[in-house]
Amino acid sequence: MVRPLGIGLIGHGGAGKIHALGYRSLSSYYDPLPVDPRLVGVCTSSEMTGAKAQKEHGFEFHCADYRHLLERNDISLIDCCVPNFLHRDMIIDAIKAGKHVYCEKPLAMNLKEAEEIVKFSRQSAVKCQIVFNYRFIPAVMRAKQLAAEGALGEIFSFRGAYLHSGYIDPHRPITWRLQRDKAGGGALIDLGPHIIDMLQYLLGEFNSVFANTKTITKRRPSKDGQAVEEVDVDDIAILQLKLKNGGIGTIETSRFATGTNDDLRIEVDGSKGSLVFNLMDPNWLFFYDATEEDKPTGGRKGFKRIETVQHYPEPAVFPYPKSTVGWSRFHIASQYQFIKAIALDLPPEPSFEDGLAVQRVIEAAYLSSEQGEWIDLASLVPKI
Repeated sequence: MVRPLGIGLIGHGGAGKIHALGYRSLSSYYDPLPVDPRLVGVCTSSEMTGAKAQKEHGFEFHCADYRHLLERNDISLIDCCVPNFLHRDMIIDAIKAGKHVYCEKPLAMNLKEAEEIVKFSRQSAVKCQIVFNYRFIPAVMRAKQLAAEGALGEIFSFRGAYLHSGYIDPHRPITWRLQRDKAGGGALIDLGPHIIDMLQYLLGEFNSVFANTKTITKRRPSKDGQAVEEVDVDDIAILQLKLKNGGIGTIETSRFATGTNDDLRIEVDGSKGSLVFNLMDPNWLFFYDATEEDKPTGGRKGFKRIETVQHYPEPAVFPYPKSTVGWSRFHIASQYQFIKAIALDLPPEPSFEDGLAVQRVIEAAYLSSEQGEWIDLASLVPKI
């Protein structure tokens, strides 16, 4: 018998639902599990949504005040799936209460809040992990292995993009994601954390950034349609970046990329090889081995399509490795990583420190866009 791990979920929107579904599914995907995850409590903004969430996913109770979750001795893990402006206080309160914390990206509204969160996490014995779930795509895991093996050689350049098209309609009502005081930014802070983390995960830390941001639709109707509200966040952000190891490249985030759905793309060029990946074609990693012998007719040179499908390490048992992979599977793998870290007293990965590193890039990019100059990331490291 494995010990139970009581879970308290704060927020039951899109992220909250996929997290709840993931915890309920873990025992089917991994055998054995190091702990028995149990959905104990869910906190939402109203009685109606709380009752609905409790019924949908089998929580033992619901509440409208997250502090009720922190008071419970049968809850050890707090899962934070609320808008960005609520992260800081909820996370710090959870850490003070001795709860492990699993937090959706971004870590916070801004760099100052992220530093405060990390300060508290470092002073505590609890485990804290941020949801950079795209690290757990088998193709990205394979790319990480290739990079670690030196298959890319010296990094020359890279291109990363995370593109959506959901905000093109100017009549789409305003939400918290379009309000700086609730989100901290726009496309960059919404989509940027995933692509920034993925490139740093594969290639190493960034050294400096130069950015341009643009707001296309500057006024939108309110939710009730009775008023028009100002939009003060970026719809598109384009970053130039330099790696500490000398490579240069770009990152683009857009919620106005016509024709896209959930296009997270990376291209990396090195002295020994190149990588190409697109989330819309997640079962394959494309790799070019520049060290292969050349011949007058070309030999075997060319991009190789490596099948990655669902090649997860043990104790993953379902679905079978040859099965096609999808979005929910990456979340489930991320959640398994966290409960394993808790059960076996391992360092969580990706950690809150990884979330802080991403937040620093975002902060530097917004500063660069305002000032029109390159920003050295070292200048934003606190002098502690």
